[in-house]
Amino acid sequence: MTTLIAVAHGTRSANGRRQLQELAAAVARRRPGLDVRLCYVDVQEPKVAAIVPATPDAVVVPLLLSCGYHVRVDIAAAVAGTGIPVTAPLGPDPVLLASLTRNLPAADAVVLAAAGSSDAAWRADVEGVAAQLPGPARVAYVSGSGPRVPDVVAQLRAEGAERIAIAAYLLADGLFYRSLGDAGADSVTPPLCHDPAVADLVLQRFDAMRLTTAGSRL
Repeated sequence: MTTLIAVAHGTRSANGRRQLQELAAAVARRRPGLDVRLCYVDVQEPKVAAIVPATPDAVVVPLLLSCGYHVRVDIAAAVAGTGIPVTAPLGPDPVLLASLTRNLPAADAVVLAAAGSSDAAWRADVEGVAAQLPGPARVAYVSGSGPRVPDVVAQLRAEGAERIAIAAYLLADGLFYRSLGDAGADSVTPPLCHDPAVADLVLQRFDAMRLTTAGSRL
């Protein structure tokens, strides 16, 4: 059976590591017999470049929320010349948008908080998600260039917002997620990996790629 190589960013947070492992385990429970290998592009081991050579019959599913640098460069370099296909990342996707929306409490203003990237396509994806949230939401980042989350929250307060909710566009716990608790908002949605629908989304990406590659061989 084809192996599903799930590639996450990686985190130093023990809680975040556990959450990513639980997500991979949830995927495996939904598909008994499927070999699910969890690896990373940064911070943690094993790296995707170490896993790919040992699993030639595989599909790589990036557990990432947009097609940024890690997908276009790190993962692409790891699979170069192997013939191993790479699915689209988990986001943006209606499943993630629905999860964010379900977890948002009533609020006067919403801030979509994302990790941050200089990649134009990545930032466009984030803007697209924000435009579909109630409000629509203001976009803010926890790293890199662009408006920072505490600054956007403070601006919304100055504009008269009494209840501000942060929609965390982050997969798992870690330094970025924990910083949102100190940003001055009234609530923060949980990491996306807590939603059971995300495990189903991983399998949807995997199955769609298997169908595509099977069709190309006909």
